[in-house]
Amino acid sequence: MTSTTPAPIAVALDAPDLETAVAWARAAGPHVRTLKVGLELYLRCGREAVEAVRSASGGREVFLDLKLHDIPNTVAGAVRSVADLAPDYLTVHAAGGPAMVRAAAEALPAGRVTAVTVLTSLSAQDLDRIGLAGPALDAVRRLAALSVAAGARALVCSPQEVLAVREEVGPDIVLVTPGVRPAGAALGDQARVATPEQALADGADLLVIGRPITGAADPGQAAAGLAAALAPGAR
Repeated sequence: MTSTTPAPIAVALDAPDLETAVAWARAAGPHVRTLKVGLELYLRCGREAVEAVRSASGGREVFLDLKLHDIPNTVAGAVRSVADLAPDYLTVHAAGGPAMVRAAAEALPAGRVTAVTVLTSLSAQDLDRIGLAGPALDAVRRLAALSVAAGARALVCSPQEVLAVREEVGPDIVLVTPGVRPAGAALGDQARVATPEQALADGADLLVIGRPITGAADPGQAAAGLAAALAPGAR
């Protein structure tokens, strides 16, 4: 069960150490388009993590998921500090506002600044508690439009909002969807989810998938199975 074309999957390498992350990258690399290095791995291993997983995977795209959120000057400086790593995607929080998103985009002209709209772990009740005007769909659309106008070239939204966001921002913005779970998989800490097939049908470009691959007994086989299921002829 293999696919010759890498699937539109970003494997979340939320590993406890660099050795494990490299093993996952090597196993999944032949089957997926992108590797996601998040806060846990980057704060533990730093720049070496990006370089090591890119090499182990055979040169796959790197999604550096730092979710930067600070004043514009600070975010611009943080982006410049990792720009030489050439991340294909680098996340900032859309809630930081248009000036912050614009500063990040200007500091990473060769990569896609990727604005995170509303975290997939947040429910409607959570939005009410933190004072973000909802429902989630409305909040996501507002933040998506604001971020694209400020220069973001990609957006992160839950698969439940991807269809509406695609209508909002058009075909040229890359839509990244975490909260993707194969049918029957545990939800974990995600609140707004869908299957990979549904997310792609609704307009997602890149699916963030972690534990269904990295938690499998054979991560390479799990990645290959998902890639085969998502191949155009299989959907």
